Amino acid sequence: MKNPRVLIVTPEVTYLPDRMGNLSNCLTAKAGGLADVSAALINALFEQGVDVHVALPDYRSLFKDRLAPFLQQEQRAIRRIMSDDRVHLAEDRAFYYLDQVYSDYGLENTKLSLAFQREVINNVIPRVDPDLIHCNDWMTGLIPPMSRQLGIPCLFTIHNIHTVKSTLPHIEDRGIDAAYFWQHLYYERYPSRYEEAHWNNLIDFLVSGVFAAHFVNVVSPAFLKEIVEGRHPFVSDALKRELSNKYAAGCAVGVLNAPDPAFNPSDDPYLKRQYHYRNCMTGKKENKLHLQKMLGLIEDDDAPLFFWPSRLDPIQKGCQLLADIFYQVISSYWEKNLEVIFVANGDYQGVFRGITEHHGFERRVAVCDFSEPMEHLGYAASDFILMPSLFEPCGLPQMIAPIYGSLPVAHYTGGIRDTLVHLNLSENKGNGFIFETYDSGGLLWAIDQAMGFFNQNSVVKKKQISRIMKESAATFTHASSARQYIDLYEKMLQRPLINTYS
Repeated sequence: MKNPRVLIVTPEVTYLPDRMGNLSNCLTAKAGGLADVSAALINALFEQGVDVHVALPDYRSLFKDRLAPFLQQEQRAIRRIMSDDRVHLAEDRAFYYLDQVYSDYGLENTKLSLAFQREVINNVIPRVDPDLIHCNDWMTGLIPPMSRQLGIPCLFTIHNIHTVKSTLPHIEDRGIDAAYFWQHLYYERYPSRYEEAHWNNLIDFLVSGVFAAHFVNVVSPAFLKEIVEGRHPFVSDALKRELSNKYAAGCAVGVLNAPDPAFNPSDDPYLKRQYHYRNCMTGKKENKLHLQKMLGLIEDDDAPLFFWPSRLDPIQKGCQLLADIFYQVISSYWEKNLEVIFVANGDYQGVFRGITEHHGFERRVAVCDFSEPMEHLGYAASDFILMPSLFEPCGLPQMIAPIYGSLPVAHYTGGIRDTLVHLNLSENKGNGFIFETYDSGGLLWAIDQAMGFFNQNSVVKKKQISRIMKESAATFTHASSARQYIDLYEKMLQRPLINTYS
């Protein structure tokens, strides 16, 4: 009996296993964490023997630079090669010439989504003939309704709480035969017949995916529970209601993402010195001195170094909490040479630069634009990361940092609740410093807790950091996430995904 075939539909992916097809290692389309998660899941499933296929838009402009070393033929030749491969590119002029995954214009993104889904529905699914379809985020929200109509089990994964809305005529004008599955879409007003669905009745793409999918997962068990309990006012009533219905029916779960395996201090090419849990203290000190020198900070390997790894977004990431107490934190630990490094883009760059210049903190604070090399160095050099997020659907920095021996200072929400435990030296457990009250006082308390640990003797610190690095590297893996997805697939298919018998 052949293994069931799984089709993963995603608008983003970073890398794919090189044996998935001739072009698999040439394709990169990334706007955020969804790309890394999609790539890692596909890779893990493929390595475990799953008959996995992937559909993504043909971002020709994004792919062309990487295609050149491998192929000199025209696109028609590429299409002939791809036809028998596991990577299926949805073709449309809408995304041929994009230099980024999403447009800066909302209506243009709706157009991109419809073009992608039209090609998947009309061409990719009939060609692949999947036994199960796994869709990701609002850009694929119309595929679960079609899958429901066809009787193909469909898993819908929510990575980000974002959606668009459109009307049935607009969807049909874009070449999608929505009349075939109109009753499985989610409308602002419930229609009792097709004619009522057709005019002035907006369809929500994200909620349609949840409504129609056979199973739904969110990228954190705690965040799913928070939505169902109504803790987040930014989640629409429609999404909360449909997720709650799925949750009550036992058809919604949380599956944590995992960091990219490239985040590994023992072989990270961006570090001044690579290290592991056995020699973490000397390795981190050397990277700290290197980063301090690069940024013009006080060069002191005994200085407590805090690292901000997330975008400087006051709506979600809580940077305004740090701004409120920034002077107090640095001045309170002035004699310790406490330093803060930001490697992040966002609106609050100017705020922290202003505070730094006003108080003469230039030798203690560095505000840098995001770059991958600096991000890796930040984890390796720092003692702590700052993550006071108001909400966190999953979060990756709080998983990456402990792998590098940098302990998170974080607000107890979403994926942070699933991944961090407040450090308890007497019980030899925990991996960070957690505050529950979302205000600047809560963050200041957690920073003081972190500094209390920093002031411990070197033997205590090395014992805890070594333990945390070792435990984190073993816990936060894509193999674990892939196993949970395989379990979901098998539950939906009601048979094994990988047959071990002939």
